[in-house]
This record gives sequence, C-alpha cells and structure tokens, in this order.
Amino acid sequence: MTQTAAAPVVTPSAAERNRPRWRSEEPLLGWVGAICLASLAFFLRRWHLGTPHQFSFDETYYAKDAWSLLNFGYVRSYVEDADKTILNGSPMGLWQDGPSMIVHPEVGKWLIALGIKAFGMEPTGWRIASAVVGSLMVLVMCRFVRRVTGSTVLGLVAGLLLSIDGLQLVLSRLALLDIFLAFFLLCGVHCVVADRQWLRDRLAAGAPAARRWRTWWRPWLVAGGVAFGLACGTKWSAVHTLAVFGLLAWVWSAGARRAFGQRRPWLRSILLDGVPAFLALVGVALVTYVASWTGWLLHADAYEQAYSNTQYTSYGGDDPWPTAQEPDADGLGEVTQSLRSLWSYHQDVYTFHSHFLNDSEHVYASKPSTWLVMGRPVNVDSQTDIQPGSQRCDAPSGSTCIRQVLAIGNPVIWWGGCLAMVASLLLWIGARDWRHGVAVAGLATTWLPWFLYDDRPIFFFYAITCLPFMVLSLALAMGHLIGTSDVPTPRRTFGVVVAGSYTVLALIAFAWFWPIWTDALLTKSEWDARIWFQRWI
Repeated sequence: MTQTAAAPVVTPSAAERNRPRWRSEEPLLGWVGAICLASLAFFLRRWHLGTPHQFSFDETYYAKDAWSLLNFGYVRSYVEDADKTILNGSPMGLWQDGPSMIVHPEVGKWLIALGIKAFGMEPTGWRIASAVVGSLMVLVMCRFVRRVTGSTVLGLVAGLLLSIDGLQLVLSRLALLDIFLAFFLLCGVHCVVADRQWLRDRLAAGAPAARRWRTWWRPWLVAGGVAFGLACGTKWSAVHTLAVFGLLAWVWSAGARRAFGQRRPWLRSILLDGVPAFLALVGVALVTYVASWTGWLLHADAYEQAYSNTQYTSYGGDDPWPTAQEPDADGLGEVTQSLRSLWSYHQDVYTFHSHFLNDSEHVYASKPSTWLVMGRPVNVDSQTDIQPGSQRCDAPSGSTCIRQVLAIGNPVIWWGGCLAMVASLLLWIGARDWRHGVAVAGLATTWLPWFLYDDRPIFFFYAITCLPFMVLSLALAMGHLIGTSDVPTPRRTFGVVVAGSYTVLALIAFAWFWPIWTDALLTKSEWDARIWFQRWI
C-alpha cells in the first residue's frame, strides 16, 4: 500500500484572512461602472464650459502660456491688453520678442495647449483639457479604491464622491494646473499600490532561482515613475509624494519578503528591491521630468540672452548663468550646455518661489490649517448687483441677482473626510492596516509641506491633491461599517444604511451648491442660503 504525500499546509496571513470576498466580483462590472461614472463626470464638466467667457483667476497666465507653447515651442511674453484682444477673437500677433519667465513647469500647459489646438484659443478651448483630465481622474479613482479595498462597490462609490465634489468640479472647468497635478499624483500612487500586489504575487508563486530576476523588473513602478515625473513636470510640490511613496514601496517590499518567510528580509530587500525600485520610480521620474522641458531646451539660447543677468542676481544670487558667458556649442556639447542653462533657470525659479512672494498678500489666500475644513474658499469669478430684468434675473423689487464660480468643496465630503482620516490614522497605527497608511501618507505628503510656505499667498484649491486620499479614507470607513461577510446581519444592515445615507447626503449637497460652482444665476437670497459662513464670501 503506497502512501501519498500530504499537501503542505499553508497558513494564510492576517491580510489574506481579512481579504474581502468582493475580490471575486465580476471585473467587467467594475470597468463598465467606472467608465459610466467618468462619462457622467465629463458631461457635468463639459456643460456650458465656455462660461464665463473670460480669463478666470490664473487662466490669464496658463492659457496664454499654452497658446505660446503651441505656436513657438516655448513661452513668450505678451503685449499689453492681450487678454481683451484674445477674447474679442483675435489671438494672433500679440507676442513680444523675448521669452517669458514662467515659474511652473510645462506639462500642464502643454495639455491645455492640446485643447486649444482642438477647439481654438477661446474659453472652451483652454478649459477642455481640464474637463477631460478631471473626468479621467474619476475613472482612476474607481480603479484605485477597487484595488486597495477589493470592492467594486466601494470603488464606484469613491468615484461618485470624487465626481460630485465641488472643488474637483470647478478645477475641471478651469485652465489651472492643479487638476493635472492631482490626476498624475493619483496615477502615481495607484501604480505604487499595484506594484505592492504585483511583488507579493511573484513571491507567493515561489519563483525558482533562475527566474528571480523577474522581481527586478517592476513594470508598475516604471509606470509610476512616468506618472510622478509628469506630476513634477506640472508642479514641483509632487516631489514630496514621490519621496514618501518611493520609501513605502521599499518598506512594503521588505514586509512582503518577511511575510513569505525569507531570511534577513530587510537586507535582502535593500539589495533586490531598493536599487531597482529607485531606478524604476525615481530614475524614470527624473528622465520624464527633464523630457517635459524639451521645448525649453530647444530654445535655451533665448533664455540665456534674456534672463541670465536678471533673475538670479535680482533675488540674491551672485553670478549670471555660467552658460551665458560661453560660446555656443554643437552636438552633444549643445545638449549639455542647454541642460546646464536649465539648471540655472531652476535656481532662478526656486529663488522666486522662496523669496519673491514672501509677505505678499491676497484677499483669498488662506493658511493650510484651514484647508481641510474649507475655511477660506476662492472666488474664481463673480458678477454682483445684476438688476431685475437683466440676464433673466427675476429677483423681487429692491433685490439683485448674482453669478459666481466659487472654488469650494462639497461640505459633506470634506468634513466627513476629516473624520474618516482621523479613523485612518488610528487604524494605521493601531491595527497596522496598510490600506489606511496609503490614505494617511497621501494626505500628509500633499498637505503638510504647505505649512512651510504659509508666509506667502497660498490658496485652498491647492488642496485638490488631498481630496483623493480623503475619499479613499471615506471608502475604507464605509467598508469597515459594512464588513466583509455576505451574510445579512444587523451590523451589515446598519453599515449599509449609514454608508448609503452619507452618499445620498453628498448628492443632495452637490445639487444644492451646483449653482455657485457653475456660474448659474441666483437671486441674492438664494446665494445667501448657500454661503454658510462669512469667510466664504
């Protein structure tokens, strides 16, 4: 009688034991639902996108920069009253000879330029890219939360919450840079989380020594490097998120090796994961970032002539750009010279950000400590004192009407997100739940660094990069309330009722605040009913 060898007993980890049964859900449902939500979001963002027909807030910089990039490959200065001439339908011939000193990288402006290429140099043209990217952000949000939680339902709820937030809506209808920054950061973090699961799957498969090289090639980290490079190429503030999630990628790698019983996991992770991960994430991000300056590099000589003796010396520097004193090079030498000029230009821009705006004031500036509770929103555009009978204003005698675009979030989402984030911090520290760590780390890297710059004008809409992580925290909180069991229980019923009621309340708030996000006509009394605090004016 022969004996058959007993199958090895594999003890599931705590994470595996607590894995939601939602992971077995039909993936097609998740993708179809996410695409439908993104399509709905695009419809809402495309609705009357060309109003107001003017440059709103900082659109006057970014839209015109994009138009210049489209025509010359680099940003040139404009003549006086260029805004008025462009709005009158004559956008050509408004440039001065010299380049413009731009203080943000060019990726976001190139995206705005694509919209202008498609729709022309008018408000719809310079805003359409924001509408597209803001809608794609909803799609990525659905898939991101689906990946973190394992739940298609929670992923779709998260996408819905993001799509009905007012700040996300307003920035998706303006030619500002922050919606692009938020989108690329979300993509980058999503890729790092996907890499965590990818590596664990490879380690769980027990690849033999001959195939261990496969853990060196981390395709999700390469994709994350591209996304983070584009984020840094939109605004430099993305570097904080890149640094922290790059560190988390290594910590997760070491934790995975320890969970699968490998000896000396931290040392092994440094050698097998740390260096490849750094090259894949940070190295690719750096290459992507430099490549985003190609237009500038091709016209470096124009900047050397215009700015080598002005900006750096004006804000505390001692010497002009070294490359401005050198003869023009050829071939590889020209590339090297242009890169050195770009470095000098970066020094000038950093000096501008760190010195030039110090102690300046702006009526809608706010401290980062007030952002998460929406202490001081930004009035993007407003028309007050619209008289009855004008613009279809039907206000009673003695009153007036108002149109406004107010960059403010959905209070239900932001205030609820603050409470959820407190729970995430406790669960990350107390229960060591990595999912909550993603939410906390994301919020920390997009919010806390701004406390270092609160002596200069900074604005609430910068917090759009915090929003995806607050929504993730909300989705995780809903998941805890509902539980992982498919069996109906009083706790599950209670969780479904609470989560459903919260979502409905957020939808009601969205409908209520819609007019002040979209420049709709309101009577003064209707507007007053939506301005809950004096600081919102």
